[in-house]
Amino acid sequence: MTELVFKYPEALTQVNTHYCPGCTHGTIHRLVAEVIDELGIRDRTVGISPVGCAVLAYNYFETDFQQASHGRAPAVATGAKRARPDLIVFTYQGDGDLASIGMGEIIHAANRGEMITVVFVNNAIYGMTGGQMAPTTMPNQRTTTSPDGRDVALAGYPIRIAELISTLKTPAFVARGSMHSPLQVVRSKELLRRAFNYQVQGTCFSLVELLSTCPTNWGLPPDKACRWVETNMVPYYPLGIFKTPEGDDRAPMPR
Repeated sequence: MTELVFKYPEALTQVNTHYCPGCTHGTIHRLVAEVIDELGIRDRTVGISPVGCAVLAYNYFETDFQQASHGRAPAVATGAKRARPDLIVFTYQGDGDLASIGMGEIIHAANRGEMITVVFVNNAIYGMTGGQMAPTTMPNQRTTTSPDGRDVALAGYPIRIAELISTLKTPAFVARGSMHSPLQVVRSKELLRRAFNYQVQGTCFSLVELLSTCPTNWGLPPDKACRWVETNMVPYYPLGIFKTPEGDDRAPMPR
């Protein structure tokens, strides 16, 4: 008797994506879809897509979707969730969308404790628009707008979104994972599962930041891009769980 151990997620459409070779957006899409399937929430899930590399995310999920203006996904998600509290609403945003033009939106949505789930993809650069420096770009990292590397004396240091959100008094689940290795992909899925499950239970706002690669704009092949994440991003953006709601006594994931 054959035992099925791996299958295509029902919450993911069977189409080719527009993402560059080696980009980990596709892997993150799969993780989100698997969690939606495993929690049995596909029929009442609504995603909010950003402006950026994931602007076409609505083509890749077998769930309802709403397109938001640049940076405004948390505001759109707030409206959907408040109008229909029975829905499971998540935003899927990149660092340029969430941490730059959308900084005000994400801070206040978290501070209000909106019952939404935020999937935040941090690849340290503006991907779709040409590889410009982003709020999360690493010190000395070269981009099209910082050809000599990010000068922190002029541009400041990269913003740590997970740490920033976790300082708010409002109850929340805030964590950071990474996509640079199979082990970290498995751990990232567990973070996503917890984030979505908190919404299912009506517990709190959740944000999961995921370190991702951008081989095209980094000018690196996919394998070296993954190593670059591990060597350069993980030390500055430590992995793990930064905040859990009161009453959750589960041990933090090892960092």
